[in-house]
Amino acid sequence: MTDWGVMMKRGAGILLLGLGLALAMIFAFGLDRVWGLFGPADLGPVAFESLERRASPNDALACPAGLCRAQSDLTPPVYAVSAAALKQALARVVASEPNVEQVENGPASDRFIQRSRWMRYPDTIVVRYISRGEGQSTLALYSRSQIGHSDLGVNRARLQRWLEKLSREASVAK
Repeated sequence: MTDWGVMMKRGAGILLLGLGLALAMIFAFGLDRVWGLFGPADLGPVAFESLERRASPNDALACPAGLCRAQSDLTPPVYAVSAAALKQALARVVASEPNVEQVENGPASDRFIQRSRWMRYPDTIVVRYISRGEGQSTLALYSRSQIGHSDLGVNRARLQRWLEKLSREASVAK
């Protein structure tokens, strides 16, 4: 066998060994714990007023005008309900979503972890409820991935889906 053939055979063996070790870790510990090697799934709270977007395309922001310094992907509507009622409506939306865990439940904000279906990649979603007075409110949402450079639009699609569902749960102000 030539030197090239020996090198290819060794390279393939090393690759298979690495793949085998990765699969063994997944089966032994589960994907959630394997992804934990990259740090906690919960990326923590954010201050919307001073939020700086990531350089990598793996986050999305829905922010009402005048609140966020960062460029918003979506503008949430003003709803014809109080901030407390809006929080309850969003709770129903989140309950309709798969693989979501609530990690913060505050009076004016919530934080969730939603994991992808197959690979269980964790994304952190931060929500702030904002009273507009006279029985109206809106909210700000920031969704970001823990792992990977690009999310292939998953975070933006999530925020858009949540806002669409929320508009069916709570009336949009005219």
